Amino acid sequence: MTSSIAAIGLLATLLALPALAALAHDSHAAAHDQHHTHAQFDPATARQTEFGIAGDPKQVTRVIALRMGDDMRFTPADLTIKQGETVRLALSNKGKMLHEIVLGSAAGLQEHAAMMRQHPGMAHSAPNMLHVPPGKHGEVVWRFNQAGQFEFACLIPGHYEAGMKGTITVVAATGQAAK
Repeated sequence: MTSSIAAIGLLATLLALPALAALAHDSHAAAHDQHHTHAQFDPATARQTEFGIAGDPKQVTRVIALRMGDDMRFTPADLTIKQGETVRLALSNKGKMLHEIVLGSAAGLQEHAAMMRQHPGMAHSAPNMLHVPPGKHGEVVWRFNQAGQFEFACLIPGHYEAGMKGTITVVAATGQAAK
């Protein structure tokens, strides 16, 4: 009798393990989804682009709140940044659809948008790009060390075409020429 009860207890435990593992995974995933950010900053892997370089979160000089919505707009849509500033873009997706932000040049964003239309489920892992699920928050830290006119956009198919984009004007530091 005791061995039968022990066997039933062992069987119940074994049957419950997958459900417990799934529950633990779901709660971890939910906690992760609450705040999307990139992996730890590593200056050795930061790559200079024509529009700046991944920023060190410890060097942030300003935080800009940026709202994304199902109206296919970013608010604000026009940003002015001083050359050399490291900015934290604090993103908030107020919509019911997945949105993303991609920083880049106008030509680079148009090229990436065409690629996204061909591969709509493409994952992003670059520091100038971030998916933000509905109702969630995320951040991009970027050092704008190149003066000039740049853009940001949501390149999920149809969003960019509907006007979900904005401009970034990086004002040359004193004594520096603009691009």
